[in-house]
Amino acid sequence: MVVEQFLTYLQHEKRYSSHTIQSYKIDLTQFGDFILKTFELSLTEVKYVHVRDFMVTLMDHEVSANSVGRKLSTLRSFYKFLLRENIITASPMALVKAPKVPKKLPVFIEDTKLDLLLDSEELFDDSFPSVRDKLIIETLFGTGMRLAELLALKDADVNFYDSTIRVMGKRSKERIIPIGKGLAEQLKNYISLKTLQNFHNKTTGLIVTDKGADAYPGFIRGIVQRYLAFISTQDKKSPHVLRHSYATSLLNRGADLNAIKELLGHASLAATQVYTHNSVERLKTIYKQAHPKA
Repeated sequence: MVVEQFLTYLQHEKRYSSHTIQSYKIDLTQFGDFILKTFELSLTEVKYVHVRDFMVTLMDHEVSANSVGRKLSTLRSFYKFLLRENIITASPMALVKAPKVPKKLPVFIEDTKLDLLLDSEELFDDSFPSVRDKLIIETLFGTGMRLAELLALKDADVNFYDSTIRVMGKRSKERIIPIGKGLAEQLKNYISLKTLQNFHNKTTGLIVTDKGADAYPGFIRGIVQRYLAFISTQDKKSPHVLRHSYATSLLNRGADLNAIKELLGHASLAATQVYTHNSVERLKTIYKQAHPKA
């Protein structure tokens, strides 16, 4: 089946993550079902008009422009693969244009608020769960790594001699992130506590649950949301907000944009440049508050 061929290609040649491959599979299954039920066609018989009807149907059901664009990106990659393998002679995606997505500034939390949270003796004590929870917040904010990257960390990825963490990013691209003295000390303390709990016999993962099992996405999200609720009233309180906060903080303190790109593991500078808008908005606010002619 052509879909399975494509997914195998993504796994072994493109080395996409299992999460990304699953997203591609869901999109292609949805499109395949639509094409079969609506036009009684297979995926290899699709033309431009069929893709256009699929787009219209999605938008009629109030699917966001961002989601529609992602599904079209999946189809574009899929039909490019079929064309390369000579399974089809022309791609139905050649004339397809994705709907415009309104630009949204990254949501972040100010450094002062995060400092207050992490310095709180009322919220964090010396117990293992508390030390781990604080470490999760501190690591996400102190390195800017993604949720999946945090979950993939092993104890051995932390280099205390160099004060760095080795992170395996998207498409198995490795990068080294420097860490501060405070985070390094917290990591040492956490790993020692985990050893005392004998959790190292159950898993090699750095972040574990209260019972020593591997942490999972919902577990990390729940912890982040619970603690960020103490300092923020904004709707978004996800691990990615801490990644945005990391990048915005670096930029506000004069860090080079290319350096931020490398630290975040972005493939292109365009993905990093979105943070400059946050800095401009901050400068406008300061100007209005401080300048007599504002």
